[in-house]
Amino acid sequence: MRQTASIVCIGGANVDRKARLLTPFRLGTSHPVTTTQTAGGVARNIAENLGRLAQPVSLVSTVGDDRDGQWLIDVTSRYVNTSFIMRTPKANTGTYTAVLDEHGEMVLALADMAIYDTVGEEWRKQQWTRLGPISAVVLDTNFPEDVIRSVIAQCRQEDIPLCAVTVSVPKVKRLPSDLSGVTWFVTNEAEAKAFVGKDGHTDDIMKPILQAGAQNVVVTRGANGVAYATKQGETEAIAAPKVEVTDATGAGDAFAAGFLYGVLGGHTVEDACRFGMSSAALTLQTAETVHPALNEHLLQAAYARYFREGGTK
Repeated sequence: MRQTASIVCIGGANVDRKARLLTPFRLGTSHPVTTTQTAGGVARNIAENLGRLAQPVSLVSTVGDDRDGQWLIDVTSRYVNTSFIMRTPKANTGTYTAVLDEHGEMVLALADMAIYDTVGEEWRKQQWTRLGPISAVVLDTNFPEDVIRSVIAQCRQEDIPLCAVTVSVPKVKRLPSDLSGVTWFVTNEAEAKAFVGKDGHTDDIMKPILQAGAQNVVVTRGANGVAYATKQGETEAIAAPKVEVTDATGAGDAFAAGFLYGVLGGHTVEDACRFGMSSAALTLQTAETVHPALNEHLLQAAYARYFREGGTK
């Protein structure tokens, strides 16, 4: 039987913890809080979103040989092939801990991501030979520079569509200056500016990314919507649908998954951006990092509601 080609997501898989203060924050004392724990990590979140959208998807990541690592594999494997996640005794599973004030605004965030520094090029090559047919690769910027560079080079060599997704301003620097081999560069405004090393209008920020070799660049701008530019000279900005925001965590990852669902399904970059924004809008309205009821029907209905029925054009 011919094996189905899989979307391969390469990068972070963390445990996300949020502690929300019940009283105003004061240094040097303890506070009553309510805490929640969810599965996180950009590559992992994108993989789960894609899996919920009925896409065959595999995750290449690393977790610790600990209870957090086992829990992450268990919750992710409902939607994603997790057989390429390596367990290592060298470090704890990655964790991201956010302290939110009583209004839900972040006071402090702590990231323990040392585990990703244990990933080397040899391990990446070994995993690659086991992957089977690949329809596209999603790469976040959690792994070390040499691993990121080699994934881009491998995709370029094998002509595999590659979506590079930035994670944070400091980690955007891990991307090589030559982006040849990157089909879609998905980023937010702050990270795009950090990559090109200058401030300015979104159009002026997107040009150097295309000049660096990316075929398409998509910049998310929160409530201001999305801007994109293509190698063919097409540029456009799309306004964001207006929704009640419950929690913004995971919205960028939901956007990337919805965008890929669209573009790999044969839609234009413009239309794929609309699928991405519909997916992000759904996630913004939940307290979860990944919408707990996401499926193709829900996404298609959101797309129709926001962009077809006299919605945002």
